[in-house]
Amino acid sequence: MVRLITDTPQYANDIAEEIRMFLGLVPVTPDETPETELTLSAALDRAAKTATANTVPEGEPVTVSYTVDESDPLDQKRQEKRALKRAVYALMQRIKPTEMPWGSLTGIRPTKLLRELCERVGDEEAVRQFSEVFSVRIDKLRLAATINAVQKPIIESVRSNDVDVYIGIPYCKTRCLYCSFGAEIAKKNAIDEYLPYLYRDIENGARIVRDGGHRVRAVYLGGGTPTVLSADELDALLTHFEACYGTYGTECTVEAGRPDTITREKLAVLRSHGVGRISINPQTMSDETLRRIGRAHTAAEIREAFALARSMGFSSINMDLICGLPGETVADFERTLTEIKALRPDNLTVHTLAIKRSSRLKEQLDRWPLPARGDVETMIDMGFSAAKEIGLWPYYMYRQKYQNGNLENVGYAADGKLCVYNVDMMEETTSILAHGAGAMTKRVFDRENRVERIPNPKDVLTYGAKLDLLDRQKRALFLR
Repeated sequence: MVRLITDTPQYANDIAEEIRMFLGLVPVTPDETPETELTLSAALDRAAKTATANTVPEGEPVTVSYTVDESDPLDQKRQEKRALKRAVYALMQRIKPTEMPWGSLTGIRPTKLLRELCERVGDEEAVRQFSEVFSVRIDKLRLAATINAVQKPIIESVRSNDVDVYIGIPYCKTRCLYCSFGAEIAKKNAIDEYLPYLYRDIENGARIVRDGGHRVRAVYLGGGTPTVLSADELDALLTHFEACYGTYGTECTVEAGRPDTITREKLAVLRSHGVGRISINPQTMSDETLRRIGRAHTAAEIREAFALARSMGFSSINMDLICGLPGETVADFERTLTEIKALRPDNLTVHTLAIKRSSRLKEQLDRWPLPARGDVETMIDMGFSAAKEIGLWPYYMYRQKYQNGNLENVGYAADGKLCVYNVDMMEETTSILAHGAGAMTKRVFDRENRVERIPNPKDVLTYGAKLDLLDRQKRALFLR
């Protein structure tokens, strides 16, 4: 237990994330309890523009200075928060020295931060700040810079009236050990209840696009696992979407996800509707690990589903892998990569396992040995090398809380095969109209460097009951 004393409680959660990078999923509270093992203070001096972190009883304080762009009303909050986090990071390094590849950064989008810094202070100063101010390791800085260069033409192609459209299917065949998403186990009666709500949501969104003069840029059907729907349900859903929206824009991606939900009939439906990109996500090619994490398929089924999709003309297939799965070794991950290289997917997304608060894994950590952080970083590097061997290059990246080794997730793609939606969504450069329980609508105000969000309720019945309210909120957001 860590006690945090701060005069800026509005930043307490951000400071707590900095502490947890070093101590794991430790509770951080303002109150002293019998379980308190460490007490930290973090304070701002706004007149002097400094942030100070210290241990209690007092040791040697760490003080960080910051500057504020007086012309930007949002900059004060941004710089105060960063200064507090940097001070706490330096203090924690003194208490528990640990190499952090991304330094003091805890945010999801390091590439977005680097891009914004480049635009604001120039490339040379942005690189200096990443390295010296945020303590980002040079190889990670290079990775972020490489991805930004790849994304540049994609981001520059965004028009002010563009929107991406997300369609969510919050159901899976089984629940993975590490999963914290609001996905339910697929049952026919639940899906029958859900789809009419989703249809209404799509109708409402299409009217907003028409009334606001927006242009659909890309469509993404995710989940959960969309292919838990039957072939007839997929056909009806895509037919309804086309009737409402009239277009998929430049691309349509469907997370076919688990191979045990993929059939020839479903793939034929996707092909008939012009779906160009699908994901077939093994996570690992070890049958033992697949059983351990709660997947209801084998590595052989992954190979069969991939071969079937290729034979039916899908020329842009993504595969997801996870580094650091319970019980896996570097040798296990190497065997997985050998099989993936033989399949030669067009996209490969290499994730680092994140210990989610509401996952079964978090509740049962004592039962599942996790690879050491050094081994996980070796796996990440192996993923980079394997992708390069088959002609795939990094094109988007994001981070999550509580990732082993404080590493990252990287998407790789062959030339001409990157997913525009992934770039738009992760870099927050394009507004998103999101349909489905638990989906998040985002309106990007690029000139103000601001994003407003409207979350759909995760509970299906609540989602259905609030469709009219959600429609009014989205119309107010997109028809300003």
